[in-house]
Amino acid sequence: MSCTRQDLREYLDSLLLPDNFRDYCPNGLQVEGKSQIRHLVTGVTACQALIDAAVEAQADAILVHHGFFWRSEDPVVAGMKARRLRALMLNDVNLFAYHLPLDCHPELGNNAQLGRLMGISQTAPLVSSDPSIPVFCGDLNKETSLSSFAQNLSSQLGRELLIVGDGAVRKIAWCTGAGQHYIDMAADAGADLYVTGEVSEQTVHTARERGISFIAAGHHATERYGVEAVGGQVARELGCSHQFIDIANPA
Repeated sequence: MSCTRQDLREYLDSLLLPDNFRDYCPNGLQVEGKSQIRHLVTGVTACQALIDAAVEAQADAILVHHGFFWRSEDPVVAGMKARRLRALMLNDVNLFAYHLPLDCHPELGNNAQLGRLMGISQTAPLVSSDPSIPVFCGDLNKETSLSSFAQNLSSQLGRELLIVGDGAVRKIAWCTGAGQHYIDMAADAGADLYVTGEVSEQTVHTARERGISFIAAGHHATERYGVEAVGGQVARELGCSHQFIDIANPA
């Protein structure tokens, strides 16, 4: 079974609503390939390793969270960027990318999926008035120690965590990826713990001085789940096959 490129484009736009976001990159179709899509590969970042693996898997389209053409990058198509684009175009592979829309989808997005992984059944945006702020919050079913929570999350993600704080946690705020700058927002909301992917030097001081525990769980590790969930949904709804390919990244 298969779908057309236009079917996929319209479905993803209707599901993820990119026009609702102020983002740092174009969301949607970034590189045009063949018009008929039988096999969709999903992954976190459109790196050369993912593109090569997708070509090997005979993908007609790739869907990622981190695509191309970021606001601050050099617009010249040379070097690494040229090699990536050349591989896509020579093999007639479509590239779709959704950044903030994929973080923020209330059921399939990165934050919703991470919330479920952490054992939070009711997840919701921390700021409902602005969909571009990808911070979610929710409560554990019961209070638990930070060490116990961190041990479980480390096992789920398959990596070591950077942990600041101690004591009990129940109300948790989180943002996948590079969301460390939202820690004050989490503290203002009364969260016991803030979980994100990355850490900055000042994040540790903020956590200590504001009395909120903090976990940096890895940018890549926290953002593996949304794109895979969306790919599964696409396969069910549009009839193409789907394969998630994880390119390991310790960051």
